[in-house]
Amino acid sequence: MKRHRVMLAKSGLRKWTLMLFAVCIASSVFGQKIGVKTNLLYDATTTMNLGFEFGLAPRWTLELSGSYNPWTLDEGKNKKIKHWAVISEARYWLCNRFQGHFFGLHSGYSQFNISAVRLPFQSKSTKNHRYQGWGTGVGLAYGYSWILGKRWNLEATFGLGYIYTNYDKYECATCGKFKANTDNHYFGPTKAGVSVIFMIN
Repeated sequence: MKRHRVMLAKSGLRKWTLMLFAVCIASSVFGQKIGVKTNLLYDATTTMNLGFEFGLAPRWTLELSGSYNPWTLDEGKNKKIKHWAVISEARYWLCNRFQGHFFGLHSGYSQFNISAVRLPFQSKSTKNHRYQGWGTGVGLAYGYSWILGKRWNLEATFGLGYIYTNYDKYECATCGKFKANTDNHYFGPTKAGVSVIFMIN
């Protein structure tokens, strides 16, 4: 089991390294201004994440980000927030791109296997079950980016919108007894971030 976790971690690290290398090459070839970022709120939940924001026009950027969590946090309770997700967001900046206020339109897709964890903005009873399925959604976001130095920014963002999920619900967090397949329509917060950004070019 431990060896399997190590292999997963190494595989994930290789993927992120290759993505970063590809972005650096693209930046060099096309002379594009790119921000490479990580969301500290995701990091705090042991979720690996990496995002890239491309300058398209003086006031427009496109952000592409991904996150991955392969860990079981507590073997005895089967506590886990295993998932992967991809999100894209088009941003309009009120002044210049990569600084100050911005508004964004985002969409995303995720697959998940979650148990023994209370889901955000859901009832307390979610902690007593296991959920496995997928979700997709859209939303609007507002954010602000502070320039910390020549190549470093700090960004805060928050979004509201709609998420559709389809998942199998299991009787308890540690047992495999199937209970129901459920569709869920959710309106509320769809993203939150406090990100550190490194600027390329």
